[in-house]
Amino acid sequence: MKVRILLFLCIALVISSCSGEKGNKKEFTQLTGELNDQLKVLVQAIPEDKVPRSYPNKEGDYWMVGITDWTCGFPAGSFWLMYEMTGDEYWKQVALENTLKLDGVQYRTTTHDLGFMVFCSYGNAYRLAGNEDYKDVIIQASESLLTRFNPTIGCIRSWDHNRDKWDYPVIVDNMMNLEMLFWASEVTGDSKYRVAAISHADVTLENHFRDDWSSYHVVSYDTITGEPVAKNTHQGLNHESAWGRGQAWGFYGYTMCYRETGDKKYLNAAENIGDFMLKNLPEDMVSYWDFNDPAIPNTNRDASTAAIMASAFYELSTFSDNGETYLDAANKITESLTSLDYRANDGSNGGFLLKHSVGHKPNNSEVDVAINYADYYYLEALKRQQELLK
Repeated sequence: MKVRILLFLCIALVISSCSGEKGNKKEFTQLTGELNDQLKVLVQAIPEDKVPRSYPNKEGDYWMVGITDWTCGFPAGSFWLMYEMTGDEYWKQVALENTLKLDGVQYRTTTHDLGFMVFCSYGNAYRLAGNEDYKDVIIQASESLLTRFNPTIGCIRSWDHNRDKWDYPVIVDNMMNLEMLFWASEVTGDSKYRVAAISHADVTLENHFRDDWSSYHVVSYDTITGEPVAKNTHQGLNHESAWGRGQAWGFYGYTMCYRETGDKKYLNAAENIGDFMLKNLPEDMVSYWDFNDPAIPNTNRDASTAAIMASAFYELSTFSDNGETYLDAANKITESLTSLDYRANDGSNGGFLLKHSVGHKPNNSEVDVAINYADYYYLEALKRQQELLK
């Protein structure tokens, strides 16, 4: 117990040393003011029936999407986080508007991304506004997600496209959607959601990771035997490369799984994945788009990967005996993202917060642009940093 108390004292001291005015480090109130002004530029560009995914597109404009897009829940989520960090009713209203326009997404059974789409939007809405209708939306979304669970394989199916390539594809990104299922079991008392989530996490842990704890992006399974038949890295450099954001999804996912279950194998996985990434990061701690790109250091960084990592490192620092190392990593990543090398604060960048994210480089899609999930996890990282201070 004494060791744990000392660790939390160390965490508070380290964060305090990183939160003052020093170079690119901003006082939190000053920083939230800049974030507030920047995001208001984005809000002015949002139409009534869609939300912003990225900026700029190939025509130099916003990419706006509706409820069929996997990223549709992130803008509302970002606005809820701004409301939580500022207490400004303006952000509550904007968050509500961009949450409620997603109504209907909870019934979709053709996607595995309902955690991103619903838990980031309606999940934060229920947590911060307490409306029981929002709880019902999340439970319905959990039911829809369970329709994609195959008990023979023990996983939730990811994509329905490219059936000529994969019989039953499961992508590492899907680890992120399990948090909603753990939540659903807790609030309903029905263990079926939790059972599916644990099964998916266990099978993914067994089949997605290489000996060095880097991850494949896609594992396809045989629906009769339940065995893996193909291991690919669809959005990375090649099938054996370590695609940056894929590593971050897995890292965040297993950190969350440990929080929800207390199972030490998930903590071990999170620590090992985190250690792999730390060994391969550049000096400023902002990840390359793929850790195996031969053009390193002259290749794209991915701010979205860095933001996901920072948020997960903050949480992992509270669980691990190596917490000081992970906290230091989180602070350094967040400091770099907050610098003007990666953050816009002058109304440029379409009003998005972070620059230099990469969506799907092999497909030449969203390369070196602003993307909504980068902003969401950056804000979550900042929130978690402040919560540790408190």
